[in-house]
Amino acid sequence: MINRLRRQFIIIAMLSVTLVMFLMALSINVFNYLSTDRALSNTLQMIYENQGMIPQFPGRKQGKPPRGQFTAETPYSTRYFVLYYNENGTLNMADMKHIAAVAEEDTGRFLSAALSHGEGTGYLEAYKYYVIHTDDNRYMAIFLDCQRELHSVRTFAFISLLVAVTCVLLVYILIWFFSKKAIEPAVKSMEKQKQFITDASHELKTPLTVIATSLKVLEMEVGEQKWIGKAQTQTEKMSELVNNLVTLARLDEEKTPLRFVRFDISSMVVEIAESFRDFAAARGHTLEVDAISGLSCCGDEYALRQLVSILLDNAVKYADDGGTIRLSLERSKKGMVLKASNPCAGLDEGELSRLFDRFYRPDRSRSKQTGGFGVGLSIALGIVEAHKGSIRAECPAKGMIQFVVLLR
Repeated sequence: MINRLRRQFIIIAMLSVTLVMFLMALSINVFNYLSTDRALSNTLQMIYENQGMIPQFPGRKQGKPPRGQFTAETPYSTRYFVLYYNENGTLNMADMKHIAAVAEEDTGRFLSAALSHGEGTGYLEAYKYYVIHTDDNRYMAIFLDCQRELHSVRTFAFISLLVAVTCVLLVYILIWFFSKKAIEPAVKSMEKQKQFITDASHELKTPLTVIATSLKVLEMEVGEQKWIGKAQTQTEKMSELVNNLVTLARLDEEKTPLRFVRFDISSMVVEIAESFRDFAAARGHTLEVDAISGLSCCGDEYALRQLVSILLDNAVKYADDGGTIRLSLERSKKGMVLKASNPCAGLDEGELSRLFDRFYRPDRSRSKQTGGFGVGLSIALGIVEAHKGSIRAECPAKGMIQFVVLLR
């Protein structure tokens, strides 16, 4: 229980930190990309407004500040070329004097990209281009070399991702070291609770045994009486509750008291089901069993017997009058699946997740006077978890409830 609580704390903390770091890195990179893209678009717009050229901006010698992102060095550091063509794709002129990486004979693929894209901006390899309709049947396509900018964006993305991953790993190490300290108050509270249950159970066993023995002696002396019978029934119920509380406390221990051996689970399921057949018939129910023979399981046989008994006892007590109870055992890809179903009209599907809570019973079950304490399914959950399996309650059809156990 403690290790499971610690793992859950670490997982939740790490998922939260990882999500925050990922969103932060994503937001920063998106902002960086949009900022770079906007700067490139401004440069293309400026070239277009100046008829395919970058004007000379005043430098510091003139005592004038730079114009936004543009400085006196912008005309010398910006690489671009301009294509002028007709609507039919005929190249009229190519201004290549501001770039060295592209020759005029290489402009065919750039012209094809501009023609296929149409007006607006786009990217082709390491170039961002801007296509403008300048006159009747005349177009102008400006291609701006943005290799440095794109390389900078990719480098920033890689570094930010590396930093985020490093931070997540460091946080994981810190959380792993300090998680034990963080959950210490909860652990102490759980330990005190388990110790209280264990101590109280042991303290109650002695007086309950004395009461049960005294009632038997009294009954032998005065004969059977209604009040003695009621007292004996309540004493037996209290003894059962004490035993269930001790079982729950033991299942919550870090080192479970279960002993794992391999045994024939098919025969065990059929045997338990047969022992419940008369009990089900006495309540007016039909019990159908469908268990594949020859299945073996590595687990605690006594605990799994208790699990099957709890599911059948629960089904018999809470099934609708005259209903059919079905118990099945089959093989699955992940292990073995045990299913117990019974008709249960009026059950709220919203209650299914709470059925495994300790001492929880739906209002409908209380009205049936079944005499249960609401801890049977909690014990079943503890047994399944001790076997590294899973259990869930579901409604396969309206008016039906089914418990599905997966044993790995």
